[in-house]
Formats: sequence, C-alpha cells, structure tokens
Amino acid sequence: MKIAHFISSIDVSTGGPAKSVTSLIESILQISDLNVDLYSGKSENPIISDFVKEGGKVQILGSHFTGHLKGLNEKLKLSKPDVMHGHGLWQMPIHQMAVSARKLGVPYIISPRGMLDVWSINHKGFKKKLALKLYQKKDLEFAFGFHATSKVEAENIRKAGFENPIAIIPNGVKIPEIIKKTSSTPEKRKILFLSRLVKNKGIEELLVAWSGLDLSLTQNWELNIVGAGDKKFVKKLNEKKAELNLSNVHFRGAAYGTEKENYFFEADLFVLPTYTENFGVAIAEALAYGIPVITTKGAPWSDLTKNGCGWWIDLGEEPLRISLTEALSSSQESLNEMGVNGRALIQEKYSLDSVSEQMKEFYDWTIGESRETPNFIFEN
Repeated sequence: MKIAHFISSIDVSTGGPAKSVTSLIESILQISDLNVDLYSGKSENPIISDFVKEGGKVQILGSHFTGHLKGLNEKLKLSKPDVMHGHGLWQMPIHQMAVSARKLGVPYIISPRGMLDVWSINHKGFKKKLALKLYQKKDLEFAFGFHATSKVEAENIRKAGFENPIAIIPNGVKIPEIIKKTSSTPEKRKILFLSRLVKNKGIEELLVAWSGLDLSLTQNWELNIVGAGDKKFVKKLNEKKAELNLSNVHFRGAAYGTEKENYFFEADLFVLPTYTENFGVAIAEALAYGIPVITTKGAPWSDLTKNGCGWWIDLGEEPLRISLTEALSSSQESLNEMGVNGRALIQEKYSLDSVSEQMKEFYDWTIGESRETPNFIFEN
C-alpha cells in the first residue's frame, strides 16, 4: 500500500504538526511495508533526515494553485497512492490534495490538527469562514474520514457539522534515553515553557501569574521561555516582563535538536498554559523526559491528574498561580516521582510504534482491506 501525506510545511520552526507528521512517517516505515511519499509546501529548514533514511520521499509543492495542480495530478498518476492524508487546514497543499484525490478517485483523510475548534475558527475568522465557503467545506465533506488526536478534537469536528468517520489516534512520541540532568541543582531549579510564542499559548498569563508568586518560592527558580514568535508579539512579552520586573524569567529564543533536548534534560517542571490544543506534542515530550507538567483544560490531558504526573487546571491567571505555588512548594523527590509516573504514561499510551500500528489499521479500513470497524473510531 502507498500513502501520500500532505502538509503546508515541514519547517522545524512550525512546531508540533511538522514534528509529529515526520515522526509518524518514520515510524510507519520502520514497522510496516507501506510506501510513503510526503508532499509539503516550501520549508526553509525542513525536518526530513530521519524518515528519508527510512525510505520516505519528499516533494515540495508550489504555492500557486492553478500553476501546480496539473503537475501534482501527473505526479500522483505515476506514483498511484492508495490513500492520501492531509494534515491541517486552510493552506493550499491540503486543498491541492483534496482536488487531486477527487479527480483521481483516491480516498483521502484529513487531520485538522485542532483547526476546527471554536477558538481556532474564530481567530482571523473572516478569512477562514470565507475559505470554508469557497473550498474548504467541500474538501472536508468529501473526505473518507478524519483523524483526531483526542476525543475533544473529535467532538469539535462533529460540532463543526461533519459526519465523516473519525479515528481517534494520539500523536506518538519518541521515548528518550534518560540521563542525569546536566545543570539543574537545588540552588537553581528550572521551569520550562517550550512552544511557539503566540497569544493562545497563554504566555502573558504565565508572566502575570509568576509575578504574583511569593518571592520565597521563586528566588531559587528560573523560568525559561523557549520558542520563536512574531517580532511584535515577542517585543510585547519582553515589555511585560520588564513592567513586572521579572529578573528570573528568560526568553531563550527557538531551540531545536540537541539544544532543545538539553532544555528538557535540565527542566524540573514544564508549563503550557494554553487556551486550546488538539493534542500538545510538547506536553507529551516533557512527560517522556520524566518532567511533571502544568497545563490547562484547553489541552486534552486529564491523564495528568489521573496518573499523578502533573496539574490539569482551569484557564486563567489565578488557577495558574495556585498550581505554580503547589509545584514550587513540592520537594524534588515529589517532582521526580511525578516525572516517573509521566514517563510510564507515555510508554503505555503514546509510543510511536503503537500509534503507527493504529494508523496503518485506519488506512487498511479506508481502502476496504479490513471490514471490521477499528475500536478507535469515534462512535458519536
């Protein structure tokens, strides 16, 4: 079986989707005999090395729809995919995929990646609602099915009015080797925020909550905010930091590869006070590194409280301040125990091998090779 994946970008700066898609492809190639092609929009620093080593192929698409659709159709006629799988919405590569799939009679799946939740649709809502009317709604309605990474995302797809089958399959996470933390000490413990610097990640609320903590708690901690963002927004965040006089908060910029790994290795606590996440790859990565997590109910991580590996809190500055107070008051031994619980959770439910097996089963069901409905298909 051949699968053709489509995504607007696999640039390392785009964060979760690019990382999760390329990791999924790499794992699928390792555990199965599937052939996989990846079609992406232009990416200056693409994540390709690992899955290309496993035999995956990459095609870069142009951004001009009419100028490139014919060429894409010809490529797909030659490669003959059995299933097409698009990741994300609104961008031209996903629309190109849907148009080509319908023309060639190939079933296609769409992973909205959280882009059908209410907050996302309303953010820059005029453009998105126009896109829905012009082309995106048709693309979604004619999909064989959807891939959601959580029950919450599946429910959002239904609320958006789509009745196609939905497979609930989480993003998979590589389980890193755990080594001794390189620089975190009792004298200076570290909290890590690692994500894109955009408004809906709750960074402004984090700064305000941090400023409201008792100095006796924060004096032995530092908060590292790691990620890239729009220059105007990053400037606004730095101005907020200065206004609140937060000397132990540091904006570190983007980090990838070994540098990113080192931030995880050194962290004693991870925080992501997000407004909304369809999954939250960075949360899963932190847990895989044995780090307890604070995140909001905007992310589908009730497992944090169920498994004793973090805090799953309401949105807002006050719940965040309370959870930070509890975490910073905890002993290192207590945080370490939560970290062990979190790593065990990822190994049990979110390993790449397990996720890849489920995705292959979804592809088999899509083309009729398996008549039995998979147990991860959303029932509502």
